[in-house]
Amino acid sequence: MLAVLLELTADERWMAPRYQPTRSRGMDDNSTGGLPEEIQAEIQDAVVDAVERWWESGKPPRPEVEHSDVERLLNFTCGETVPPDFAPMMAEIVNGPRLAPADTAPDHRLHAIVIGAGIAGMLASVELTRAGIPHVILEKNDDVGGSWWENRYPGAGVDTPSHLYSISSFPHNWSTHFGKRDEVQGYLEAFAEANDIRQHVRFRHEVTRAEFDEPGQSWRVTVRRPDGESEVLEAPILISAVGLLNRPKVPNLPGMESFEGRLFHSAEWPSELDEPDALRGKRVGIVGAGASAMQIGPAIADRVGSLTVFQRSPQWIAPNDDYFATIDEDVHWLMDHVPGYREWYRARLSWIFNDKVYPTLQVDPEWPEPSASINATNHGHRKFYERYLRDQLGDRNDLIEASLPDYPPFGKRMLLDNGWFAMLRKPQVALVPRGVEAVTPSGLIDSDGVEHQLDIIVMATGFHSVRILYPMDIVGRSGRSTKEIWGEHDARAYLGITVPDFPNFFIMTGPNTGLGHGGSFITILECQVRYIMDALQLMRSENLGVMECRSEVNERYNEAVDRQHAQMVWTHPAMENWYRNPDGRVVSVLPWRINDYWAMTNHVDPSDFQTEPVRAGSAQAVTTGR
Repeated sequence: MLAVLLELTADERWMAPRYQPTRSRGMDDNSTGGLPEEIQAEIQDAVVDAVERWWESGKPPRPEVEHSDVERLLNFTCGETVPPDFAPMMAEIVNGPRLAPADTAPDHRLHAIVIGAGIAGMLASVELTRAGIPHVILEKNDDVGGSWWENRYPGAGVDTPSHLYSISSFPHNWSTHFGKRDEVQGYLEAFAEANDIRQHVRFRHEVTRAEFDEPGQSWRVTVRRPDGESEVLEAPILISAVGLLNRPKVPNLPGMESFEGRLFHSAEWPSELDEPDALRGKRVGIVGAGASAMQIGPAIADRVGSLTVFQRSPQWIAPNDDYFATIDEDVHWLMDHVPGYREWYRARLSWIFNDKVYPTLQVDPEWPEPSASINATNHGHRKFYERYLRDQLGDRNDLIEASLPDYPPFGKRMLLDNGWFAMLRKPQVALVPRGVEAVTPSGLIDSDGVEHQLDIIVMATGFHSVRILYPMDIVGRSGRSTKEIWGEHDARAYLGITVPDFPNFFIMTGPNTGLGHGGSFITILECQVRYIMDALQLMRSENLGVMECRSEVNERYNEAVDRQHAQMVWTHPAMENWYRNPDGRVVSVLPWRINDYWAMTNHVDPSDFQTEPVRAGSAQAVTTGR
């Protein structure tokens, strides 16, 4: 509200120290600004007056807010210094997305195949349509949504604020501060409907192989149809939008086939277990204590006979009072009717949850602590989160000992407390601070050799996050596949998007583009789509048949990625995480601030690519359809 007031009135008196909010603590929303109630009321009354004057003057459109004003207002309303280089990205949020004018003349030469109809694939589809580029989306599932369509387990939701985990051009009045799975999936289906995306999708079509055809300057893509037969499609442009966390990883434990109850991965939750009495009296085991387990456990603990959680490594958990809180209709009204409110709200969330914590994730080489923390600020974070853990677990010293991590905070992605600590204290819940060694007909054997009798086993064991593009076989110009070039777990791509030897191939959610320090991955996807569309526009304007990333550009970029990661908490030897491959190299997450990646992907540098003009007789347009 304060930012809106300053924008509407340009009255400098509202910049007085008495009106300045306090800085947010950690990842807290700080919705009151830490201001006394009488000052909050004064600001609210002034906003009402300013909005009424705006309304009476005919609701003139918002003028664009200059970068310098965005910087100044954010510094004041956030109660702390937002670095000046954030101004361009924040200004884009504050002023709203700028959409390129739609091209009404389809370019049948520059058609594309998109793999996947999750968020990434749908964002690509919308921009391809706006650019007049015909395309087909090949989706292995029955509908759009990707990971959100697949992950239907109890408690599933996002750990990023709803209004930040949103497509910038498609606002939604979220019912809760952190969106739950069904609402997120509904939002994505609404996005598909609003943009008529399904007309481009062939559902239940799974890509198994893609091979670059040198003479035709095109990609030949083999797809398995619903009838089990294979079909080959051809297009000059190939965009992978398959995601990092979409192929379940299940450990190959002895005795897996012998279990007489139900055993499944968390991403394959059986719908019949959602029935009200399906879990009543059942002995349920959850293998893993990461993000999925932390959502499932509290959601089912009161419905089961007993719940046993097998935890190889504890997680750092942050408090958040808004995790289950609903968003008032008053806030929805403000977002829909008050100019700039939604945009300033999103910009503030972007600062709190995106890059604010990033500077504290750098290893101080002089810091004496070998494992518990990496610098003085990180040690302060440790004390705060440890204090919260002890407060929540109270006199349960056994749980405190098992739940307190011995590695630095943010060494793994921080989790938000959704009732996990309260769940652990329940009499029907047992925490086993050990891994699992084998499956028996009646349960699990832990690493101490103790057998646990179970009726249902949920494998919350994560995904093949470092096996980029798995299990597809993508073959480049040289005849070598990505697996042959990268090995099993060592993918490298320039900006995580483009790879030498693979012309006209663009990867969304590619290597080193996941988020370890916070923020909304939708922001990253929008950066990638913008970069890809800029590349396609270059191909169109220059009549190019081939764009291929130069090897030296890719090598230089990935050397910088590794240097940066070597200085950060994720390479710290005190813990393991899903960001690193078996050799210890960080493959999954971004080493930069989101703000840096936004700047890196704003425009394509033509000198980063070797190009070839269009040859006569290159690929013809692909037929799109369901």
